[in-house]
Amino acid sequence: MKLFALIFFVALGTGCSAFERYVPETQPLDNGPLAVPDVSVNITNLGSCTDSPDRTLRFNSNLPVTILVHGCNGSAGRFRELAQLYTFHGQQAVCFTYDDRASLVDSAQNLRTAIDQLYNQTNKQNISVIGHSMGGLVARKAMESPYENEYFQDDIELSLVTVSAPLAGIKVAQACGSKLFHWLSLGFIPASCWAVSGDNWYEITSASNFIKKPSPLSPSIHKYLKIVTDEKGTCRRSNKKGACLKSDYVFDLEEQYHPIIDGYSQVTNIKVEAGHVEIVGYKGVSPRKLLSTLQQNGMLPKTPPEQRAELEKLLARLY
Repeated sequence: MKLFALIFFVALGTGCSAFERYVPETQPLDNGPLAVPDVSVNITNLGSCTDSPDRTLRFNSNLPVTILVHGCNGSAGRFRELAQLYTFHGQQAVCFTYDDRASLVDSAQNLRTAIDQLYNQTNKQNISVIGHSMGGLVARKAMESPYENEYFQDDIELSLVTVSAPLAGIKVAQACGSKLFHWLSLGFIPASCWAVSGDNWYEITSASNFIKKPSPLSPSIHKYLKIVTDEKGTCRRSNKKGACLKSDYVFDLEEQYHPIIDGYSQVTNIKVEAGHVEIVGYKGVSPRKLLSTLQQNGMLPKTPPEQRAELEKLLARLY
């Protein structure tokens, strides 16, 4: 049993390690064509998409805002390049940060509070939330019908995008959700699950109510774009001979589809053939498929023909 558990935890840890070794990105974003910020405010867990210790949020209150939510082992700075692509297209993006070992319910409540506080600083502008991987779980939970004693503004209009999110639970964490395995291991598996994943160790399993019983989306959500990635056969790093050294396969389609969530009236399911990290971009690989999908579904302005050459230069510089 212990040998099985150790093998399982190695697999789980690998599944969470979605990015290569990362050097914190502290440089501020280039505002480009965006209007000059007219708000400077501190909102817990919300800030610019950099790893700068200065988390003061500066934005223009007359423009829509997109909130990017990273996955596990992520940070605001990992989405700096993506935020810069939003800027290029005349949109402003900010980043929500959270402890990926904390309860997903707690992180979702923090995101919900941050959205409400952000909206109170805007001139009734629309807000979009994009969550990648585990960030998609946090974003989905935050968008559910109001918790007891909590509410969104009545006139707030939100859009939700989840990308490569294991909404049906993480398969390699299945042992964490088995009460039989808990008993047979004399408590070793629950303790080890917590050691690997933290306070969300049970929430990420298909046995949890977090996964099994999602609530309807809040009436404030007028659109939910659910991007499912077909990651089969994808590769993140190859050698000079073309042999794959590190796979970009993390979640299969079954982990990303969910019968209840897929039945939401606001949801549009889009399947994209892309690796788990490829879809959001990393050094050497730009997120072209994500940009195209967002643009085709009205979540990001299309690139004007006269700006396509400049976009190519920007992609080459960023990635």
